[in-house]
Amino acid sequence: MMEFIEADWDAPPGVRGVATTRAGGTSQGPFASLNLALHVGDDATAVRSNRARVREALRLTAEPCWLEQEHGTRVVNACQGVERPRADASIGRGPGQVCAVLTADCLPVLLCTRAGDRVAAVHAGWRGLAAGVIESTLAALESPPDEVLAWLGPAIGPAAYEVGEDVRARFTAGDARAAGAFTANPRGRWQADLRALARLRLHAAGVPAVSGHNLCTWAEPERFYSCRRERTCGRMATLVWIE
Repeated sequence: MMEFIEADWDAPPGVRGVATTRAGGTSQGPFASLNLALHVGDDATAVRSNRARVREALRLTAEPCWLEQEHGTRVVNACQGVERPRADASIGRGPGQVCAVLTADCLPVLLCTRAGDRVAAVHAGWRGLAAGVIESTLAALESPPDEVLAWLGPAIGPAAYEVGEDVRARFTAGDARAAGAFTANPRGRWQADLRALARLRLHAAGVPAVSGHNLCTWAEPERFYSCRRERTCGRMATLVWIE
């Protein structure tokens, strides 16, 4: 059975945000079963079938804007008509523009305006977060930050996400408060909390309304793909649109 995780935020009527899981598709092997990524080595026919299933189940009137993600800060308009634009965030400015990001441990961030006239989906791994992908998306959204709502989707949790001092230094160099998102472990490395880092960035940018949950992609192998847990795997999608 296909499962959708609804964004639990105070979005205005007409704004929908959901995250998929790995259940309910046609992919086989390490990609079983609802892999939505074409770049991971899965059979392209299966991926396109999975995407069609998601579109039908969600009753989407348009194909989502599938990105060629680069762990950078580029933001594109979801309606620009380019197949797989190279970017890590997209913005929708009206009905029929479906924003989507693919993840399997990285943090998906959804944004919408309180007026319900603009939405965005952001791919926020540690590199994108440190480089400013959230700030770039907020700037492209062209809305006062205090009029923006944010939702954080399923991602790897701090108990499973070990990083080196170089990652910690990238964040703390720009904001000393980021040190609170890292916990030292016995191996001389750090356990990083992506959600805490994203919340810090959002609040610093002026976005007060940030919601989400603590679903860990690494901890639930039957429900989520995880690159840290299995090097070869599929990708979930997190989508947002205006109905």
